[in-house]
Amino acid sequence: MNAPPKRYRASGRIVVPLMTEWITARVARITADGDRVRIIGLEHAEGQALPAYTAGAHIDVHAGGHVRQYSLTRPSGIDGYEIGVLLDEGSRGGSAFMHQACVGDLLRISGPRNLFPLAQDTGRSLLIGGGIGITPLLAMAGTLFDEGRSFELHYCARSRSAAAFLDRLERAPWADHVHLHFDDGADGQRLSLETVLVRSGARHLYVCGPSGLNNAVLDAARGAGWAEASLHWEAFAASPPARSAVEPFEVQIASTGRIITVGRDESVADALARHGIGVDLSCGQGICGACVTGVISGTPEHNDYILTDEERSRCFTPCCSRARTPRLVLDL
Repeated sequence: MNAPPKRYRASGRIVVPLMTEWITARVARITADGDRVRIIGLEHAEGQALPAYTAGAHIDVHAGGHVRQYSLTRPSGIDGYEIGVLLDEGSRGGSAFMHQACVGDLLRISGPRNLFPLAQDTGRSLLIGGGIGITPLLAMAGTLFDEGRSFELHYCARSRSAAAFLDRLERAPWADHVHLHFDDGADGQRLSLETVLVRSGARHLYVCGPSGLNNAVLDAARGAGWAEASLHWEAFAASPPARSAVEPFEVQIASTGRIITVGRDESVADALARHGIGVDLSCGQGICGACVTGVISGTPEHNDYILTDEERSRCFTPCCSRARTPRLVLDL
C-alpha cells in the first residue's frame, strides 16, 4: 500500500503541515453592498463557537461545486464569521452561487488560515486595498486600532457606488485613519503612491487588490527603497501565468519510487489524481497555498503567487506549476 502523501501549506512565510478542518456553517445574515457585493455573516450550524483567527485570515467555502477563498472582514470573536463576495460575471460559478445563497442555508467551510498576517512589531502600518481587496484590510485596521498600533488605510475603487463597506469605513472608530480614492473623483483625492509611500513613515506595507494595483504599489515601494521584508500582499484573483514549460515531464513519488507522466494540458495535481494520489486542492491558481508540496530534486517552473524565493528552492504548487527539468522528485 502506498504511504499517505505529506501535505503542506504556506502559512505566512513558513511551509508547515496542512490540516484541513471542515465545518458546517449556517448563513446568518446577508446585506447587499456596493454595485455587486454581498456581505455574508456565518455561524456554526450546531451553535458552537467558530475557530479563532488572526487578521488577514481567510476561509475556504464550497460554493456550487467549486472551492473559493474569502477573507474574514472583522477581528476574531465578533459575532461569527463575515465575508464579502463580489459577483464576478466571468467567474467559474463560485460567486454566482454565493449571491444566490439565502439566510438559513448551510455551507461547508474550512477552518481559518492566514497567509497574509500582520507583522508582530509595533511599527506603523500602511494598508492599501482595491475593490473587494478591502476585505482582509478591514480586519487588519480593526485589530491595529484595538491594539493601539499606528496605521493608515487607503481604499481605491472605480466609483463611490462600486465601493463596498463604505458605511463601515466611514463609521468605524478608526475612520480618521481612512483615505478614500475613486477613479471618477476629483484629481486631488486620487492616490499618489509616491507621496503616500514616503509620507506615511510606515514600517510595513500591506496591499490587496487586482494584480494591476498590487504590482503598481509593490513596484513603487521597491523604487522608493522599501525593504522586501516590509512588503506584504495578497491576490484575490490570479492572472494566468505565461508558461514556458509546456512539454510533458515526469514526477517521481519519493516514498515509493513511482514515476508518473504529466501531460501538456494537465496539472501535476491532475496527473497525480489519475493515479490515485491526492494532494489538498482549493484555489487551483497558486494563490492559497493549500497544495504546497516539497520538491527533493529537479527544477520546477513556478506559476504560483505565494511562495518566497527561499521556499521555491524546496517547494512548489502542483495545482499550477510545472517543471523545467525532465523529472521532479516530490516529497510525497
